[in-house]
Amino acid sequence: MAKEMKSEEVKASFLKNMLLLQYLITVLEGDFLPRNCTYQETMNWTILRESQLNLLLGSRKIIYKGLMKDCLSIMCDMSQLSVFSEEDGSTGELLHGITSVTTLALPEMKKSTCNLLKKLLLMIMELDSSRRVADQQGHTTRADGVRTPAMEIILDELMYNNDILPSFLQVFDPRWKLEIIVQYFQKYIPKYSVQTRRSSGAVKTENFDGVLKCLSNSNITKSIVKKISSEVVQLLLAYAFQAYLALFYQHVSGGVSVTVEHVKSNSLHEICKNLVSAFTSLRKEDPDTEMLCCSKEALFTAAAILSAKM
Repeated sequence: MAKEMKSEEVKASFLKNMLLLQYLITVLEGDFLPRNCTYQETMNWTILRESQLNLLLGSRKIIYKGLMKDCLSIMCDMSQLSVFSEEDGSTGELLHGITSVTTLALPEMKKSTCNLLKKLLLMIMELDSSRRVADQQGHTTRADGVRTPAMEIILDELMYNNDILPSFLQVFDPRWKLEIIVQYFQKYIPKYSVQTRRSSGAVKTENFDGVLKCLSNSNITKSIVKKISSEVVQLLLAYAFQAYLALFYQHVSGGVSVTVEHVKSNSLHEICKNLVSAFTSLRKEDPDTEMLCCSKEALFTAAAILSAKM
């Protein structure tokens, strides 16, 4: 009897906290999105400065970096793991005491919570992006304080813990996913200028095509593989290409202009050619590595696009 009561208490507490989290993020979203749209039109930073999200992140009552890390960790866990697993003895006992209605509701609640945590991270990154513009225009003041951009925290976590990398790449938004992968590679690409055969200038790594050109250089590939595994490089390249294609076709079909950043300067044909070259260079430097399924799919897609252009 005592065990059943304990199970009910844990169940009720878990569901209550999950619903409360969903409610809070929904409220923050309802306040932030209209303000951010207005800011894009007026460039009035005060509108975003007074947003509930900005006030919350600037509050001393929360540990900002801890919040970001927890959101990222929970989002990645919920994207692939069941909330309650019958293989886990402790949770198995809990599951035994849960009503069938609650059991059926848990997967959907897990999915919605994962999506809302992703929305929260995206809103914070959008806020950081808008603040960066406001900084450049001289609209911010000392009263705005200093806060580490969300992307830097996410990058640090992904570089420190490669185990969450696949889950993150599967669920995150294409635009920001591509941006994060590009910056991930920038952390490992040597700082010295990279010379190409066709040009005496340095290869720029601010966009995906620049990263691919760098990875086509055997010396750079060798340097990167020494720091991170070839499997991680494959994973990043495959998901970056997937995100690029999503943005490219969104742009072609008349999508919003913010998606143009990585697709406007290079043709799809050039990206596909450089992707194949990057994988070829990786294969030469680490011939014993096994090609991941996502890498094979990316190469097959790139080859199909190239053959269609011929």
